[in-house]
Amino acid sequence: MKKATLLLVEGRNADIPSFAIDLQKKGFDIHSYQNGSSAAAKLRQISPAVVVVNAASLRSTGVRICMSLRKKDQKVPIILILKKEKPVDKELADVVLGLPFTVQKLANRIKALLPDDGNNIISAGPIRLDVEHRRVRSLGKSVKLTPRLITLLHILMDKHGEVVERESLFKKVWETNYTGDTRTLDVHISWLRRAIEVDPDNPKFLKTIRGVGYRLDV
Repeated sequence: MKKATLLLVEGRNADIPSFAIDLQKKGFDIHSYQNGSSAAAKLRQISPAVVVVNAASLRSTGVRICMSLRKKDQKVPIILILKKEKPVDKELADVVLGLPFTVQKLANRIKALLPDDGNNIISAGPIRLDVEHRRVRSLGKSVKLTPRLITLLHILMDKHGEVVERESLFKKVWETNYTGDTRTLDVHISWLRRAIEVDPDNPKFLKTIRGVGYRLDV
């Protein structure tokens, strides 16, 4: 099972506990940054399942950090850690924890925000495909997909880095041996690009290999 990726914003403060090492021991893949601007800059590249903002360690309310993260990705779950628990706008953070608390409590809150137990999550680079909920996350975007687009993306992710021939893709996705007209495949590829690319007209991930097929580069 793939580890859940966490983005942790945490400073060095002797009076406030650090959670990076303990969360790593709990089995999470941790990407840690000491300020909000660095974390926000890397948010889309990392595409974390959950963001943890240890504002107490930064001697901050965390409001500006959460706002900068929300500008990059409106839907990423955010846990905000403060010296004392207090009400915070739901648009800023999904969960607010006031110190002190155990690492296990934090881990439990993180797990509750994950899409599911991870059995139906497929990852390739920054692309996370949630098969059960028919949703893909990529570069800060979260998009609902049709069953056919799920199948198409699943095949391309399984073979990422390899060229998949048009006819082979068409046969598998449409469950047919007829490949006389595969133009509908091009349409579905364009829809996928809208879901996973920053600039669908100049794709960085889903490449057309002229005369052959498609390749997912991540």
